[in-house]
Amino acid sequence: MVWVLFFGIVACNDETKKTVETETEPQSSYTPINDSVLSNAVIYEANIRQYSPEGTFDAFTADIPKLKDLGVQIIWLMPIHPISMEKRKAQGDLMVSEIEDLEERKKYLGSYYAVADYTAVNTEYGTKTDFDKLVTTAHENGIYVILDWVPNHTGWDHPWITEHPEYYTQNEAGEIIDPLNNEGESWGWTDVADLNYDNAEMQQAMIADMQYWITEHDVDGFRCDVAHGVPQAFWEKAIPRLREEKDIFMLAEAEIPEIMTGDLFEMSYAWEGHHILNEIAKGSANVAAFDSYMKDREEKWEANDILMNFVTNHDENSWNGTVNERMGDAQDALLALTYTMPGMPLIYSGQEYDMDKRLRFFEKDTIPKEKGRVWPLLEMLGQLKTTHPALAGGKTPASYERLETSDDQHLLAFRRKSGDREVVYIANLNAQPNTFTVNASGNYTQLMTEESMEISPDLTLEFAPWQYVILSN
Repeated sequence: MVWVLFFGIVACNDETKKTVETETEPQSSYTPINDSVLSNAVIYEANIRQYSPEGTFDAFTADIPKLKDLGVQIIWLMPIHPISMEKRKAQGDLMVSEIEDLEERKKYLGSYYAVADYTAVNTEYGTKTDFDKLVTTAHENGIYVILDWVPNHTGWDHPWITEHPEYYTQNEAGEIIDPLNNEGESWGWTDVADLNYDNAEMQQAMIADMQYWITEHDVDGFRCDVAHGVPQAFWEKAIPRLREEKDIFMLAEAEIPEIMTGDLFEMSYAWEGHHILNEIAKGSANVAAFDSYMKDREEKWEANDILMNFVTNHDENSWNGTVNERMGDAQDALLALTYTMPGMPLIYSGQEYDMDKRLRFFEKDTIPKEKGRVWPLLEMLGQLKTTHPALAGGKTPASYERLETSDDQHLLAFRRKSGDREVVYIANLNAQPNTFTVNASGNYTQLMTEESMEISPDLTLEFAPWQYVILSN
């Protein structure tokens, strides 16, 4: 008996396009973020500069109710602070100051991560009142807001440069330097100055500036840039102080288990997993690499550590290519995988609108704003992630069990389970069609088509390239 399942590029068929536009009523009360929220959350990375033609807080705020339809429960705002003019980059190693044409200089807005003032907002985006409206609107819609925080370095215009040069790393000549790698060589981040964490006063000032956004603007936590470049001792001092103000969520741009110990960060990046997904899509790796990664992940991380799964983010999009460039026909199967595997899935600005361009990093650009193939897919995956107990990936994660197939090099099948509820993901992660069996039994429903499906070890399935199903009991 052979079952042929036409469910590869899920969002393309008519059945899955029949999504319902719903009006989202704001919630009347707000409670601080908690473990229950983190268990089944979807996180959205908001690039305010590029989100709209205006590039403002207000333009983004107007769309927050739409994000709720995608299951978004946490918004991560890329840095909202003023950007240094001093040593501002135009592209590569070219500084704006090196451009002779004054009008040409104006189009280069600099790196979001060259912060000129931790307690101010970039006036290109609006005012602090506009920012407060964004946070309030998010809270009214049951969504939390975290700020992108840059603790490793500042821009060269930051007041500390002149007022407290001792806050910075200096060379033998007493000159402030840009960040260095482990070999003592420059990373090439010449538009920023490296902070000196041997200075206790600087650490206190940093903590105070982070507390400001919690106490004065009610933010719900921070995504910390280059978190692994800051001493662990600082986080052990800072994060408990921040949690004294309110319950917050901490995301580390890092992939080291130590930074998740105790009551420090709740979530880190799944960079290794992301790179493996890219390699599978290119055909330079197969499912065995993913299986090895998942075993290593189980051994290295605590059961309640959350890893952020993604097919794109601001770095990947701008520097390494669009989802379509990197993943091609594999993109939907891999996107669905980031929602069904343990962890929290990420949506990056423009991804929901089928964005197929690399956003300019140092200049104004704009994401598309027309719903196409990806929006309904994200809507369905978001509904599944946020409501199904078997996809819990927070402090009390659902179990993950690899299911054996007749071709484990190219077929990925696994079961997530919580109590008597389960979800099964089966995918042909290969550019060739595959006929196979899965060592599992049960009666299931295909969650995106609501069709019934029975699985047994002797049932032969036939999948097209990159075809996948998500099943529930």
